[in-house]
Amino acid sequence: MSRNANKKPVGFATHIAAGGIAGACEALVCQPLDTIKVRMQLSKSGRVPGTKPRGFIATGAYIVKRETPLALYKGLGAVLSGIVPKMAIRFASFEAYKNWLADKETGKTSVGNIFLSGLGAGTTEAIAVVTPMEVVKIRLQAQQHSLADPLEAPRYRNAGHAVYTIVREEGISTLYRGVSLTALRQATNQGANFTAYQEIKKFAHKIQPELADLPSYQHMLIGLVSGAMGPFSNAPIDTIKTRLQRAPAIPGQSSVQRIVAIAADMWKSEGVRSFYKGITPRVLRVAPGQAIVFAVYERVSTIMEQTNPQIRDDESYSE
Repeated sequence: MSRNANKKPVGFATHIAAGGIAGACEALVCQPLDTIKVRMQLSKSGRVPGTKPRGFIATGAYIVKRETPLALYKGLGAVLSGIVPKMAIRFASFEAYKNWLADKETGKTSVGNIFLSGLGAGTTEAIAVVTPMEVVKIRLQAQQHSLADPLEAPRYRNAGHAVYTIVREEGISTLYRGVSLTALRQATNQGANFTAYQEIKKFAHKIQPELADLPSYQHMLIGLVSGAMGPFSNAPIDTIKTRLQRAPAIPGQSSVQRIVAIAADMWKSEGVRSFYKGITPRVLRVAPGQAIVFAVYERVSTIMEQTNPQIRDDESYSE
């Protein structure tokens, strides 16, 4: 009999608590790499003949030198404010889609349907939380004012002020600029992420049948591998999205026209390599981030089960 045959779905309280804690840990550890990635994607370095694009280490050093180390955490408030609903929606919607697509007789979900569940979860979180959160985060990260100079006032003081200013000056629809690209990026991310995580985790259980639960370091390693797959598959989407969300709207130009114009300008001015700007810090941010998320999520879920068995009768991401 399957190890999970008599277990029930994860409770929504587990998704909120475990997902929120896992997401917060990821944000606190990985935000500097995300800031460097955004700056690289927005950078004009290398466009002028005779100049070279600034690498991720040089970009990080420049930010620290010009704006102090705290500048690496610009946009953290926006990330933390959205991380609990983001993670809750991601895990809860994935489980819901997976259960809907499961075989009615066996209760198992095929690899293809797990991938579809991941696509659905990524799209859901992108529309509900990620897009407005990232618009605010990118606006904050793009500011290159010096935190060491009190006379150099930033346009946006914090996440709340950024939301207020954006809505007042550009309209609430601006918070959803790039939603199609964000949804496409999140969908491909989570489709690859959840599928790889579940399949590798299933294999780990198969070769270690004596273990009822995998140790945290194995969850972390599995999350590291699965988390690295998304960035390589959708780097151009993420770069175009970042530039779209940073730029002000042009009257009379639709979202599709703006996306095409940005992509065409990148191709003409900077070449194909521009679509992969920031890929190194993105992989270094996303892969360890997913390692942290899965390890913390699994650990917190186990603690909640032991504390109150009625909250959770299933290991997360059961086969």
